Amino acid sequence: MTEYKTAKFQIGQVVRHRIFPLRGVIFDVDPQFANTEEWYQAIPEQVRPRKDQPFYHLLAENAETEYVAYVSEQNLLPDDSGAPVRHAQVKDMFVSHSDGTYTRKSGVRH
Repeated sequence: MTEYKTAKFQIGQVVRHRIFPLRGVIFDVDPQFANTEEWYQAIPEQVRPRKDQPFYHLLAENAETEYVAYVSEQNLLPDDSGAPVRHAQVKDMFVSHSDGTYTRKSGVRH
């Protein structure tokens, strides 16, 4: 029987990558790695995350662009800046609050 770790972060939470300059809003969580093996093997071995941890789908942004990211729990930190996330899909999935937090709109599912 597979044992799953409880996710540290939640849907609607703003997080940032611990190494790379990206931040975003979590819109889905996989209890363990659920992407392709090709995607996984493309990550350099010295920084490749373990598969046995939660992975998060983010509406992400960096200084240049907006995109969807798939990031392991070990590589995320809370983003307490309170700054809004500018990703265009945020308004479709979430209600934003003045304190920089997000709540999923009712009826919206990934």
